[in-house]
Amino acid sequence: MSHVTSITRSAGSKQGLIIQFASSLTIMGSVMIAPMLPKITAEFAATDPGSVDLIPLIVAAPALAIALFAPIAGVLADVLGRKRMLLIGCLLYALFGALPAVIGDIKLIVLSRLLFGCAEAIIMTCCTTLIADYWAPADRMRYINRQVITIGVVGALFFVIGGIAGEGSWRTPFFLYLAPLLIIPAVIAWLWEPDRRGEEASAPKRPQQKIASTIAGSYFLIFAGMVTCFVVTVQTPTVLVGLGVTSTSLIGAAAGLAILSTLLGSIAWPFFRDRIGVARVNACLLWFMACGLFVLSLAPSYPVVLVAMVLQGFGAGFLVSNASLPLLMKLPAGLRARGIGGFTSCLYLGQFASPLIVAAIAAPFGGIPAGLAAAIVIWGVVTALMALAWLFVGASKSREPAQTGNG
Repeated sequence: MSHVTSITRSAGSKQGLIIQFASSLTIMGSVMIAPMLPKITAEFAATDPGSVDLIPLIVAAPALAIALFAPIAGVLADVLGRKRMLLIGCLLYALFGALPAVIGDIKLIVLSRLLFGCAEAIIMTCCTTLIADYWAPADRMRYINRQVITIGVVGALFFVIGGIAGEGSWRTPFFLYLAPLLIIPAVIAWLWEPDRRGEEASAPKRPQQKIASTIAGSYFLIFAGMVTCFVVTVQTPTVLVGLGVTSTSLIGAAAGLAILSTLLGSIAWPFFRDRIGVARVNACLLWFMACGLFVLSLAPSYPVVLVAMVLQGFGAGFLVSNASLPLLMKLPAGLRARGIGGFTSCLYLGQFASPLIVAAIAAPFGGIPAGLAAAIVIWGVVTALMALAWLFVGASKSREPAQTGNG
């Protein structure tokens, strides 16, 4: 059993399962609805052709809302408490998540999805912060990695579940967003507000400059890493169409392989972290993703594209755990939630910015699709240079014990 920072309570597998399940609600926000877009488009385009431009926002709006609202969610969690904000987030998630099932106006649906994203920001920020609040440093690494793995598995499951639920009507999957109502009793009964004052009183004081450098490094890594991840996620279908692959099954299989590789990377992360340290793992994951970009840009056939998906996915499996670990280890309890909120914001800003960055790089080469290969190569070079920079950071330090989380 792992000991919580409070002297009166300890957290174990029960609390871990609640936090892992609550964390997985965020991935449900997009993957479950993406398969429904063609049906939504067909229904609204028939009566209001102008609404077609708004339909992609049904998937994209929550991510943008998370990016914008997560820092605010972090401040609220530090001021009002993690458990209270988690309960509020679950209630809002259920309300705004299910609302599109009974709304007939596309603009109101998009608005509800924006508010839904704010609820996701609250849940993700509070869950990640509670991992650091409840468990000692050695156990935090284990639970943050379990969180990442659970999110990946749930994302894959609900991609299928959403498609099955939507066979009859595109509105049906939205009712699945009522799921958080099932865990609210468990949150009330088995989670508690951590003793932040007690932890801060006993924790060693860290220089403000050291805390600032930790935050800057984690924020930069997760933003740049997510830009790179989504270059592959967003641009691979275009690459495959250019190779003459138009089968949605084959394109979906490539995405599935990337998800599987990411899960394998998450499982392998502790092995790499314990042997080469956090900073060198940063270099390693960026190099894997850079290699994936180079292979994707030069791929002459579908099998070679699959190789790119494996390389990129494996590196991506290290990313969230390794980038967030220094924050979970070093941030003082009173600032922890807002620090995690900023991290969550950078994660989703990277997703949002990725296609914009690729389009900007491709513009001088004829735009997309003509300049896509050149844009991918250029961003691959940028990623490789970032990997080299992190390698120098790792080389400047002694080999880091697993307990420190230095990076």
